[in-house]
Amino acid sequence: MLNDLMTLRLAILGDSIAYGVGAAQPTDALGPSLARDLTACGLQAQWRTFAVPGARSADLARQVQSARLWQPGIVVIIIGANDLTHLVPPASAAADLGDAVRQLRAAEAEVVVAPAPDLSVLPQVPPAMRDLVQAGSALLRQAQEQAVLGAGGRIADQQGSTSAIFATDPALFAHDRFHPSSAGYAMIAKALAPVVRAAADACGRTDKVG
Repeated sequence: MLNDLMTLRLAILGDSIAYGVGAAQPTDALGPSLARDLTACGLQAQWRTFAVPGARSADLARQVQSARLWQPGIVVIIIGANDLTHLVPPASAAADLGDAVRQLRAAEAEVVVAPAPDLSVLPQVPPAMRDLVQAGSALLRQAQEQAVLGAGGRIADQQGSTSAIFATDPALFAHDRFHPSSAGYAMIAKALAPVVRAAADACGRTDKVG
């Protein structure tokens, strides 16, 4: 759904990565980066971040409530890292995410989800624990993908290629070695952008039909 004056509203929901923790400048975060990409494609776009650092999937309900009042055309959700670190059961976390996507779709928003990262690539994870952490990350990611697609959302970076790149380049991490650096956010935005553009096309088609 395109908004007033053909401006596409882009809402960012989720955790500290969605919020932009670790970026050197606020403009390096995902919201501004994705809005710039849409503008470069010829769309008038504005963004607003509803994400909260530390959020888990169970916290999305409150963010969804706030975002729906703004009536975004596209919602990008980045969630899962804190579910993993707090050992939230994958089925429970995925169910909360699916509910969030379903509510946003009912409000006529296109929803793009970047599922849980592979936390085994974090520098502080001991080598002996990497296989276990990777397996846990994969289980949550699989459950999230099923929930999102079942609720009518879209999955970005479905093959998890971004996590693999982080594993090879320490410069993509901020000083805390957990959150992305500005370069890391640029890499994530690059992976998200094609799916966000496809969502924007769907918004345009809906607007023309309506």
